[in-house]
Amino acid sequence: MRVVIVTESFPPEVNGVAHSVLRTAEHLVRRGHQPLVVTPAPARGAQCPPHTFGAGADAAELPVVRIPSVPLPGYPQVRIALPSRQLTAAMAAHRPDIVHLASPFVLGARGMQIAARLGVPAVAVYQTDLAGYAHAYRAGRGLGEAAAWHRIRAVHRAAARTLAPSTPAAQDLTAHGVPRVQLWPRGVDSVRFHPRHRDEALHRALAPGGEVLVGYVGRLAPEKRVDLLAATSALPGVRVVVIGDGPSAPGLKASMPGAVFLGRRTGEELARCFATLDVFVHTGPLETFCQTIQEAMASGVPVIGPAAGGPLDLIAHHRTGLLVPPRDGAAVARAVESLAADAELRAAYGRAGRAEVTARTWEAVGDLLLRHYAEVLAEHHGVAVPPAATPPAPVGPVGPVAVAEELPA
Repeated sequence: MRVVIVTESFPPEVNGVAHSVLRTAEHLVRRGHQPLVVTPAPARGAQCPPHTFGAGADAAELPVVRIPSVPLPGYPQVRIALPSRQLTAAMAAHRPDIVHLASPFVLGARGMQIAARLGVPAVAVYQTDLAGYAHAYRAGRGLGEAAAWHRIRAVHRAAARTLAPSTPAAQDLTAHGVPRVQLWPRGVDSVRFHPRHRDEALHRALAPGGEVLVGYVGRLAPEKRVDLLAATSALPGVRVVVIGDGPSAPGLKASMPGAVFLGRRTGEELARCFATLDVFVHTGPLETFCQTIQEAMASGVPVIGPAAGGPLDLIAHHRTGLLVPPRDGAAVARAVESLAADAELRAAYGRAGRAEVTARTWEAVGDLLLRHYAEVLAEHHGVAVPPAATPPAPVGPVGPVAVAEELPA
């Protein structure tokens, strides 16, 4: 199968969209398919090492076309592709059977139009709550949010299928008029992220007084609401560690002088940081999934997250961690305080979380994506597709999202 993946983000950028696209491309290559990635070019001077899969004579380099881009005003880490004939030329030359649009907005919208002209079906993968981001950045005081949903509907209605990463995200799309929505979650590397990577020397260096180490991993941007950790950072016997970078970093450092800011970490170093935490907290209320929660769970660390969006699918309240009311820093602090006081409970939540995610491999998730592709192609060509042992889950009528009872008050 020949697949063009049009993505708004790709390595060397570090975020959920870039990571999942790379994992998807890896899986396609392993299964004998031929992907082409088209993405905005990074900032000038950024290193873009080739991505090579396989070994020896079978090694193959993933073809990547990078479209000229400009930084998003106010957030230079995000790149916006400029209009270019390069996209049309690349897609036509690859002769795709199907087009995969990862978090489509600007480049993805153009990719959708080109796929239609080529007569090729497109699968749109919803990964970013752009409407929520528009609200968080106060774009037009509500006008930006409405415009974002208008754009989302326009792009996703043209897709043969929209894949949502979580039940709440799927329900949100359906409620806003997006048709043909089905679920496609994210995998986690439970070998890379593992409790055995815990480093007691690192723990002593970060918490020299024996404090409970409470960590956040992710971008430091307004929509992530890392500022909600301010009350937690003031708790006695607790040391907050923030891993990541972004435009909010200077303000967060000023508001949380007792916290440790490690900046961006990747690879084995990131896995070591995750496993060394005693508690992981994610504060963002706009997550369509939240990959870092899965990575913390795989690392055997109890998790705390908002009872909104993707975390609702990931955190089993009072079993793998705690759900708290979104945008409530005091509730986050109370949840941290309760876990900080009970090492046995932290260990139990960590074990349960690890057990919960070990089957969520990228291989299983990649095969589910291939099943979605097969069904879309069968529908496009008007042929039957054999039933799957576990068919992709359709999204039914929207109802209230079940929130765990007895959330911390």
